[in-house]
Amino acid sequence: MDRFTAMRSFVEVANTASFTKAADNLSLSRLQVSRHVQDLESWLKQRLLHRTTRKVSLTHAGEAAIKRCERILDETAALEVEALSQADKLSGTIRIAAPIGLSQNMLIDLVEDFTERHPWVNIDILASDTYSQLVDERIDIALRYTEQPDDNLIARKLFSIDSVLCASDEYLKQHGEPVSPAELTKHNCLVHLGMSEWRFIRDNQQISVTVKGNIQGNDVGLLLRSASRGKGVVRLPCDLANPAIAAKQLRPILLDYHTSASALWAVYLSRSYQLPLVRQFIDFIAEQWQEDIKRLVPVD
Repeated sequence: MDRFTAMRSFVEVANTASFTKAADNLSLSRLQVSRHVQDLESWLKQRLLHRTTRKVSLTHAGEAAIKRCERILDETAALEVEALSQADKLSGTIRIAAPIGLSQNMLIDLVEDFTERHPWVNIDILASDTYSQLVDERIDIALRYTEQPDDNLIARKLFSIDSVLCASDEYLKQHGEPVSPAELTKHNCLVHLGMSEWRFIRDNQQISVTVKGNIQGNDVGLLLRSASRGKGVVRLPCDLANPAIAAKQLRPILLDYHTSASALWAVYLSRSYQLPLVRQFIDFIAEQWQEDIKRLVPVD
């Protein structure tokens, strides 16, 4: 029995709660995955999974075994990373899901740099402002702006980032410039779907304002363009706002009030399954963005 493959099959089935999905993710047949799990159970002399026609779940023994299996797989992956780092010859394909604006303004530059350094690597970018399903869409890495990543995912914080409120000179001349967050209720605010409550901090006091406007969207890039055309006030991550501010398309406002910070995280299902290529890429973007962190503060 290939115990390493058996452990991978067991962990994949446990994480997906499906022999069929596990087989697809591992590029094996369902029968092969089932046999691998059975072999592992025979070797450990314990039943690891409850199997019914509708559901697959861990037994008590399986809950204990999966932690050790993940640790073994993780250490094996780390060994591969170290070996490939020394060889400096990465190859393969990784699939990355990321917000549209981030993909267009920051990620693509690093992807091009990474593939130039490693010409045998292919990178698929799935740009979307909706959260991708890592298992169903076979995503290796998802980059997400959030204050707190999903507890069910492994997450690595890449950097913290503030937001900034902006509007065009045209809009501010016509409607006036707000001097406090409360005045935003009198303005046309371009709102990201589901994020109509804008929070601010000043003198250690938190202020929340519910805003509204005649344009909403799930792509911050669209909201940025509308704001640049004088359609309203927009709240943007600083990495997206800075180029427009520098180009005089937008002007930051309410800078005396600190907008709530978010962070960019790299999330994935399990360290155990990370290819060395995935780890190398995450290390690369984390290092590059930390070096370029000055881009992520508001431009005055």
